[in-house]
Amino acid sequence: MLSRTADHLFWMSRYTERAENTARMLDVGYQSSFLPQSPYLVHLGWQGLLSISELLPAYQQTHGEITPTRVMDFMVKDENNPSSIASCLKQARENARAVRGTLTTEVWETLNQTWLECSRKLKSGEFEADPSQFLEWVKFRSHLSRGVLVGTMLMDESLHFSRLGTFLERADNTARLVDVKFHALDHDFLSANYSTENATEKDQEYDFYHWSAVLRSVSGFEIYRKVYRDVIKPERVAELLLLRPDMPRSLAASLAGVVENLNLVANEQSAETIRRAGKLHAELQYGRIDEILATGLHAYLTHFLDRVNDLGSRVSRDFLNNTPL
Repeated sequence: MLSRTADHLFWMSRYTERAENTARMLDVGYQSSFLPQSPYLVHLGWQGLLSISELLPAYQQTHGEITPTRVMDFMVKDENNPSSIASCLKQARENARAVRGTLTTEVWETLNQTWLECSRKLKSGEFEADPSQFLEWVKFRSHLSRGVLVGTMLMDESLHFSRLGTFLERADNTARLVDVKFHALDHDFLSANYSTENATEKDQEYDFYHWSAVLRSVSGFEIYRKVYRDVIKPERVAELLLLRPDMPRSLAASLAGVVENLNLVANEQSAETIRRAGKLHAELQYGRIDEILATGLHAYLTHFLDRVNDLGSRVSRDFLNNTPL
């Protein structure tokens, strides 16, 4: 396969996944804003959304003060923000158009219709009228795009490069989400002395809503209940989102997808990239959450993100053009 074609397929899927991840985070932030909490916590929540995507400096430069309305507009509608939902869906469509002949008709029509419909919704004011419904629509269209891709494409390198982009983007986003949400809390739950028995009733209530929102942002609330059958505890949320291979959006599951698809497209120069991906996956596969928390979750996730970014750079060097469309 031409590296140019692989590049477009890889970034088509990354942008689609990024749009969905942004919609998930914004929907949780929007729903959480209706909960009783101090203005400081509200501000911290919206600031965290910008920090997850490393967009805080860019936002402050153009919008100044952090307000829910401005953050939502910046993350959804602003075409000058390359990580906004509008920008991501447009870039996904443009990458798909560049390799139209490689995709099935169903895949192309799904991505093209998503972009056209998104533009119409934003121009008609549907987003402002009901932000939650719009964000649910974005998530649904991402699910549809992914399902059509897997269900209609030939299982060759075109599909493998597309899936590789999806899993790399998902690993990066989940790590950012966990890092920011855990780092934002003042509770010392990362200490070995942390115990929910020592928390006040108000603390426990806030923790429940906070961690419920984190789990819902990755479609993990029902999975948590099924796996643990217990009250929501921060250390178990971390374990679910980092180490559980049966949790679809966990780091372990995402790296398993990265390794699988890297092996399927391997070439003469990709051995080191596959080795590093396999090593990172093995550390997640055999890791223990108590060891990670004892050494520091923030440091662990920062190092993980560096390694995922290194994998992305190596994939570009081994297989793709150096710059995405």
